[in-house]
Amino acid sequence: MKILKRALLVSCILYPLSVFAASEDELVERARAIHDRVMALDTHADIPLNFATSEFDPGSAEAQVNLDSMEAGGLDAAFFIVYVGQLPRTPENYRLAIADAVTKFDAIHRMTEYMYPGRIGLAQTAAEARQLFAEGKLVAMIGIENGFVLGEDLSLLEDYRRRGARYLTLVHNGHNAIGDSAQPRPQFGDAGPEEHGGLSEFGYRVVEELNRLGILVDVSHVSRQTMLDATRHSKAPVIASHSSVKSVTEHARNMDDEQLQVVRQNGGVVQIVAFNPYLNEGGGADVSMLADHIDYAVNLIGIDHVGISSDFGGGGGITGWNNAGETFNVTLELVRRGYSEENIAKLWSGNVLRVLEEAERVADYK
Repeated sequence: MKILKRALLVSCILYPLSVFAASEDELVERARAIHDRVMALDTHADIPLNFATSEFDPGSAEAQVNLDSMEAGGLDAAFFIVYVGQLPRTPENYRLAIADAVTKFDAIHRMTEYMYPGRIGLAQTAAEARQLFAEGKLVAMIGIENGFVLGEDLSLLEDYRRRGARYLTLVHNGHNAIGDSAQPRPQFGDAGPEEHGGLSEFGYRVVEELNRLGILVDVSHVSRQTMLDATRHSKAPVIASHSSVKSVTEHARNMDDEQLQVVRQNGGVVQIVAFNPYLNEGGGADVSMLADHIDYAVNLIGIDHVGISSDFGGGGGITGWNNAGETFNVTLELVRRGYSEENIAKLWSGNVLRVLEEAERVADYK
C-alpha cells in the first residue's frame, strides 16, 4: 500500500495530463526525439578479461554491450568496468588482482586508441564526455569495481587514476581491507556480517585519497554502515553506480530510505540498476519495474540525485532492456510516465556528469 500511495503521489507531481491523453504513436515519436538529443550514459558495463582482443572484438562481439548495439540503441556512453573478483586476502592474490586490473585498463585503451578511435573516445572528465558526444562519437569512461585491487597499498590509486579510473567501488562480494560488504563470503575468510563495523581505518584513508584524486567514491556493494561512513566522510559527492531501492524490493544490495537521504545530503547520485533480483524479488523484472524504482527514488530524494545503469556483462539485463540495442525502451517508459526532456537528460547523464564535475572541483591533483 505504501508503494502504491507513493506511486500515485509521483504521478501527481511528474505526469502532466497531456501524457495520459497522448496516443502510443505520439509517445514513441516524442521519446525518439528526446532519446536522440540526450546523452544516454550507463554507469556500469562489465567487460571480460579478453576484451579488445582477437577473441572479443568490442565492435561486434556477441555480448550485451558492443559498439554496434550501442549505436543501434542510442546508448551514447558507458563506464566500462575494471572488475576483479574477491579472493582470500593474500599477497599473491593481491598481485594477481592488480595484474588483471591492468589487463582490463589496457584493453579499454586499446579499444579507444587503436581499434575504434573513429567511433569511440575515452573521456577522463565530464567536459571531455560532453565534447565527444557533441562530435557524434560514443563515449567510454572507466570505473573500478572492487577495492580488492588496492590490496592495502594506497599508492596504487594514483596509478589507476592515470590509467583513467573515475570511480572506485570500495567493496564487492566479500569484505576487504577497505570495509564491510553487503554480501559477505565465508569462502574468502569472512567470519560474519561485519569485520570492521563499517569503513576500516584504511578505508577512511582511501576515501580521502579518492577525493584528492578526483575519483568518485562508489558505495554500491558495500554494507549499510560502510556506505553511511563513506558517504558522510567524503568531501565530494558519491555515486552508487548500480543499486536499487529497498523500500520497493527487499535485497541486501538495495538502499533503504535513510541511505538514499544521505546520498542526497552529500550531493551524490544513485544509479538504479537493471538487475532482476534487485528490481523484483521473484526475478522476471522489466523496464516498468526499473521505472518504479526510479519513481520512488525521485520522489524521495529529488530528480537531481537519481540515474540509470545496466550491469550488462555482470548479470544485469531485464525484459525490455537486455542489451545496449534496447536502450531506447527505457527512455520510452520514462516518457510514458511523464518525465520531461530536462529530467530524462538528468537521469541518463546530467546528474552523473554533475557529480563528476564536483569531484574534479574538490580534487587536489595535477
